[in-house]
Amino acid sequence: MNGAESLVRTLLASGIDTCFANPGTSEMHFVAALDQVPGMKCVLGLQENVVTGMADGYFRIARKPACTLLHCGPGLANGMGNLHNARRARSGIVNIVGDQATFHRPFDAPLTADTAGMAQTVSQWVRTSVQSEHLGRDAAEAIAAAQVFPGQIATLILPADVSWNDGGVVGAPLAVPAAPEVDGNAIENAARTLRSYGPDTLILVGGPAALSEAQGLLWRVAQATGATLMADFVTAQVARGRGRLPLERTPYVMEAALKALERFKHIILVNAKAPVGFFGYPGMPSTQYAPDTQIQVLSRPDQDPVKALRSLVLALNAPEAEIPDPGPRPEVATGSPTPEGLAQTVAALMPDNAIVSDESVSFGRGFYKFTHAAPANDWLHLAGGAIGDGLPVATGAAIGAQKQRRVISLQADGSAMYSLQSLWTQAREQLPCTTIILNNSKYNILIGEYKNVGATPGETAMSMLELGNPSLNWVGLANAMGVEAARASTLEQCGDLMKSSFGKQTPFLIELMV
Repeated sequence: MNGAESLVRTLLASGIDTCFANPGTSEMHFVAALDQVPGMKCVLGLQENVVTGMADGYFRIARKPACTLLHCGPGLANGMGNLHNARRARSGIVNIVGDQATFHRPFDAPLTADTAGMAQTVSQWVRTSVQSEHLGRDAAEAIAAAQVFPGQIATLILPADVSWNDGGVVGAPLAVPAAPEVDGNAIENAARTLRSYGPDTLILVGGPAALSEAQGLLWRVAQATGATLMADFVTAQVARGRGRLPLERTPYVMEAALKALERFKHIILVNAKAPVGFFGYPGMPSTQYAPDTQIQVLSRPDQDPVKALRSLVLALNAPEAEIPDPGPRPEVATGSPTPEGLAQTVAALMPDNAIVSDESVSFGRGFYKFTHAAPANDWLHLAGGAIGDGLPVATGAAIGAQKQRRVISLQADGSAMYSLQSLWTQAREQLPCTTIILNNSKYNILIGEYKNVGATPGETAMSMLELGNPSLNWVGLANAMGVEAARASTLEQCGDLMKSSFGKQTPFLIELMV
């Protein structure tokens, strides 16, 4: 058995059965082993940032890691934007990155790079395997590292000769350490604060604390104490819709965030970070809360929020409390596209148990309050701020759901161009994805940021923020990737196209002119 075969067998033995790949010469023996060892689903992405973004979306829905296959240091570099996002989302991924054969590396061939150095910036675990007989062991350790709660990025660098040499040994699956227990003092301190200052307290949630299992406990705490609940703006996944909490997120815009958070004397963090601005602005603070606000941690991002909240409920003796009904499902909106109208239309038409991949950027910041009465769904967000994750995350989510759930992408046009090759994979895999491209022919968020930083744009500056010369034809781009598509200029047209696409088991793109 060569090293590559031992690697594939180790992955399968530890439950890794999906590989998102863009391979090259150094990885050919691994690719050959995928033929020789049955059981691995292989999904091709046409660019590495699509590959890594798909692995992120897959983990969020499947709740287990996939592996990626990337070609040498430059391939890893191409995928680093969405690995940054995945690390911020705390998704579990096992990256397998090919490298020069160990004997060839000293000759400094063109693709030679500091692969390990690059991997360190987006990974919690990095190792270069140097012997075929140790590759299975190294892979088992990488898989265990990726499964550390709630998820981590593990990168295994694989020199070509370690892959092709004989002597491979299958690595036995390793036990994953349990998440660190929450300190009892943190429980008691939070309970004391909530008893004394409940109405002046914000409970800010992130990570698994925004999923359905934690939400019922959060609601009991809020009802018993008068505390306010809110999700961190960069929470990767929020359980939403009927039967879930009508959570709002902290605002993105600094002035709005300061206003929303100024009244709270205490903020209790449940798998979240204290809220800060995306950027520093002239004359503005970095933090979004008042200077005298007291910050407390109930559970860190690496701790189980459900266990922490159960303990908090007991400490408060908080009674059972039913999550409120959000009211009637909205009707399809009409007229020219607006953020409110599109959100209302999505809520009116989305299938039960849908997945929403939201990279609507500035257009969609107000979507939440118009979609609380939608059917139960999972809403996925850009967690790291590096645009270009919406389409690949949607693609990986559809695979993670085994094509059993409709995925709706609410996607800004500028950021979609970073990873539009995702559409090709959607067509190749015949995935149930509906993409709504919000075509305003500009980087609208950057126009707003000009004002925020106090700069004064002129003709040259503005020319770098508009996408209309030449205009992007998203129907043509989608068709070229094998995806059926149509253009809509009204909400009625958009609604009709959405409804039609939801009845298909194949991808569809709507170019909505906004």
